[in-house]
Amino acid sequence: MMSTRLKRPSLLRQLSVTALLLGSLTYLGISALTGQFGFESKEQLLEDIQVLSAEKARLAARIEDYNKRIALLDPQRLDPDMLTERARISLSMAHPDDILVILPENN
Repeated sequence: MMSTRLKRPSLLRQLSVTALLLGSLTYLGISALTGQFGFESKEQLLEDIQVLSAEKARLAARIEDYNKRIALLDPQRLDPDMLTERARISLSMAHPDDILVILPENN
């Protein structure tokens, strides 16, 4: 009968596997904090969302203003006063009954 002998794992192999696992864990931990999708980036993304939401609200207000101005030019609901006012401004003309106030040009 032949005796069997158990081979003990090498200490160098155990240390290298441990070092490899600790290195991987360290890399993943640093990536979770400072990576593209880490905690610090999440804060920056939330700030960007707030800035863009404010920009969206500002642009929505401008669009609403333009829609109101466009509605005033609708042929079925055309306001004669608005038409006259726009024509005078575009043509730089005044009505004989208008009072003109000429302001000095600021340099």
